[in-house]
Amino acid sequence: MTLNIKDYPTLALADLPPQLRQLEQQQLPELCDELRQYLLNSVSQSSGHLASGLGAVELTVALHYVYNTPFDKLVWDVGHQAYPHKILTGRREKMSTIRQFKGLHPFPWRGESEYDVLSVGHSSTSIGAALGMAIAAEKEQQGRKVVAVIGDGAMTAGMAFEALNHAGAIHNDMLVILNDNEMSISENVGALNNSLANILSGSLYSSLREGGKKVLSGMPPIKELARRAEEHLKGMVVPGTLFEEFGFNYIGPIDGHDVKGLVRTLSNMRDLKGPQILHVMTKKGKGYLPAEQDPIGYHGVPKFDPSQDNLPKSKGAAPTFSKVFGDWLCDMAAKDKKLMGITPAMREGSGMVRFSKEFPEQYFDVAIAEQHAVTFAAGLAISGYQPVVAIYSTFLQRAYDQLIHDVAIQNLPVLFAIDRAGIVGADGPTHQGAFDLSYLRTVPNLVIMAPANEDECRQMLYTGHLHQGPAAVRYPRGGADNTPVNSEMTAMEIGKARVIREGKKVAILNFGSLLCKAAPVAEQLDATLVDMRFVKPLDEACIKALAAENDVLVTLEENAIQGGAGSAVNEFLFAQQLNQVKVLNIGLPDNFVEQGSQKQIYDLLGLDSKGIQQKIESFCQA
Repeated sequence: MTLNIKDYPTLALADLPPQLRQLEQQQLPELCDELRQYLLNSVSQSSGHLASGLGAVELTVALHYVYNTPFDKLVWDVGHQAYPHKILTGRREKMSTIRQFKGLHPFPWRGESEYDVLSVGHSSTSIGAALGMAIAAEKEQQGRKVVAVIGDGAMTAGMAFEALNHAGAIHNDMLVILNDNEMSISENVGALNNSLANILSGSLYSSLREGGKKVLSGMPPIKELARRAEEHLKGMVVPGTLFEEFGFNYIGPIDGHDVKGLVRTLSNMRDLKGPQILHVMTKKGKGYLPAEQDPIGYHGVPKFDPSQDNLPKSKGAAPTFSKVFGDWLCDMAAKDKKLMGITPAMREGSGMVRFSKEFPEQYFDVAIAEQHAVTFAAGLAISGYQPVVAIYSTFLQRAYDQLIHDVAIQNLPVLFAIDRAGIVGADGPTHQGAFDLSYLRTVPNLVIMAPANEDECRQMLYTGHLHQGPAAVRYPRGGADNTPVNSEMTAMEIGKARVIREGKKVAILNFGSLLCKAAPVAEQLDATLVDMRFVKPLDEACIKALAAENDVLVTLEENAIQGGAGSAVNEFLFAQQLNQVKVLNIGLPDNFVEQGSQKQIYDLLGLDSKGIQQKIESFCQA
């Protein structure tokens, strides 16, 4: 079902920002109402991120109205809130394809539009990238403006503060908008702060402020007194002292749903010199009551009926690896008070909701700070606790140094529960967990496990928890083959594979959850099938025996072939001079994997049963 643009008469006039800027200011509130309704109706039909975009409608309109995009650079952080931006930048008619195979990207993407100046997906990159653009703009001397939009959640990451510190020291012209959707503004406070914002961003205040600095520049004691007076005066009415210390001029907070007020403030700020912070208060899910009341639930949504007050419930879906992890965490915490669960702001995604409620004293959300999460876990481990870091594969990439320097070198008992390993689907290249086996496998002291099914995941988590050193269990989004999960926990022998089927000539060495796709292939080809289970240490005795008994070894993994589990097998065979056996490595290719459903991507890459069999047959016939 497509949306009829005739139902949105004002939005129909603003397919691109130059058209938007032709509208009268009094038309902007109506435009925002239509844009919000279009967004709601579009996402409810296609699925995708909703609540963040609903809260950023007025801000998006005001930014494109005041700034001359795409000449002026508008940098979004993460991009969950950028759906209105996509609608206003020529992609309105394609919104039904968002997050789908060959459709619009889920986040801003440079290859998709000239209005997307930074491809994003991970948090807290906007200020640093915008600073680079601001320095380039100053060198160009063409009057180009640069704006970064960052949410209060993304502002919790170290990268954001590193960039603020650098920007404040360099003192280039740039604007950072802090989109704060964690609290509401009462009417009287909102009115006071809107007035204050107009004063602080206006030419009179700016002139007095800069002029006063020049006059007092030769009188250090008086200058310092004036600076402190200004700081304390502003500190009484705005929470901006922190940003001022970074070297930014802080303005706000202002009502982020007053589009006319936003336009006035942004117009005032557009020509201010030096680094500026505008603090904007918004409500996640604004304009759609169910999303306002449950912004977490409506952050990313399936297809749904907006006329209903709730999202459709899953129809008895099989347990996911995330749920298996969450259940194990609760069961283990009940037995071991030393267990500490840690997440970098991914409680829901990592399956830790029940654990956070039942064991609040053992649960730590460290915000969007993956590096800190790992070093924090190291500190707990040094103190005799058993930390479990629940983290997505693609986010653990951001804490690689901490994993090596703070955990592995000291051989600390930290367990990494690595979710979303392999193909994640609709979130695309920035979120595919394609590299964790490759970047973890080279780290000494680390045990790496890849469960083939749900029960194996539980037992591996238990094995890793008991291990007296660092361990990682990596598992994909969703489930595998619905293997019943045994409530009993049994430790595995570390480095021991499991032969599932004996065959002839060909042996398939499977690492992880593709086992269910490899099983029918092994039957068709009368091949040996092995659940390797451990990527590090490898079951070298098993590999040696298989090499002696077969003509071809096939390694199978949901990870990049380069440096992955298959590469580990190749290295072992080469070191042992077992060159008589041919080896085929099957895994993810040497390119960034696009978005699409997991099934579509498996089929595209030949990682379904049919594709795996074709690869093996072609290799054997060559």
